[in-house]
Amino acid sequence: MFSRDIGIDLGTANVLIFVKGKGIVLNEPSVVAIDKHTNKVLAVGEEARRMVGRTPGNIVAIRPLKDGVIADFDITEAMLKHFLSKLDLKGFFAKPRILICCPTNTTSVERKAIKEAAEKSGGKKVYLEEEPKVAAIGAGMDIFQPCGNMVVDIGGGTTDVAVLSMGDIVTASSIKMAGDKFDMEILNYIKREYKLLIGERTAEEIKIKVATVFPGARTEEIDVRGRDLVTGLPRTITVRSEEIERALREPVSLIVQAAKSVLERTPPELSADIIDRGVILTGGGALLHGIDQLLAEELKLPVFIAENPMDCVALGTGLMLENIDRAPKSQLV
Repeated sequence: MFSRDIGIDLGTANVLIFVKGKGIVLNEPSVVAIDKHTNKVLAVGEEARRMVGRTPGNIVAIRPLKDGVIADFDITEAMLKHFLSKLDLKGFFAKPRILICCPTNTTSVERKAIKEAAEKSGGKKVYLEEEPKVAAIGAGMDIFQPCGNMVVDIGGGTTDVAVLSMGDIVTASSIKMAGDKFDMEILNYIKREYKLLIGERTAEEIKIKVATVFPGARTEEIDVRGRDLVTGLPRTITVRSEEIERALREPVSLIVQAAKSVLERTPPELSADIIDRGVILTGGGALLHGIDQLLAEELKLPVFIAENPMDCVALGTGLMLENIDRAPKSQLV
């Protein structure tokens, strides 16, 4: 056996790569910086992320994935090639087999694009699997028994909610409301309330440091710098947790609605299991302060955050690669 098996969590915000026998070997932002005039790739990953909003006109930092699907095929391919060459899996190894994840409601065209990008970047055989299923496995849930497991995977571009049993998805919902949209809501709130223009990175920093989605759960403040829309000059303001809670109320309510709609469509026997087992939160959005409390209150169920929520999908791909030969049905042609 001379080929290495690789699991890729191709996320809107981050790309994580799992190599069989080594664990997670790469975790970088899915950003590519290119020169507009020559179309040459200048930087990929963390190096490119540092350029977002800070480049001269001829250099653009692009996020080739939008809402969990490929928005720019060529750049996604270049990004994957760069990451895989960084791992240096060539040598005497044959081309690796790749297991890659996608949201539950992707169309066959979108799946084909994901698969093609992985094949072109050096995969021998490419398997596709649905994200919430892989996230649940990575979070340590035993989804292969005949009992209900519920997972809410809040990523950068999409939130996937699924109830799983017997190793497959029973009911699921995928909405384009996740971490990136939270950043935009914060950015728009500050623009509206304070007439101050801030960048996406600043909005993300506010989300991490002071945001909460459960009223009264956090009382912190942060100084935010940006450009005054009236004078055009730099200005500093102070933003508090309770303001951000108000700003995020609407987008978070959509995630609650998605979880409720999945529960409404779940067979009663499985619903009974979920009351015992609770709901597991995975993905970077699970780290949003108060999201577990809010979902627990709204769904009237115990809600737990997975141990390493950001790594769940990548770890899940690793576990699935162990058994990939026994599971030919996971291969989508």
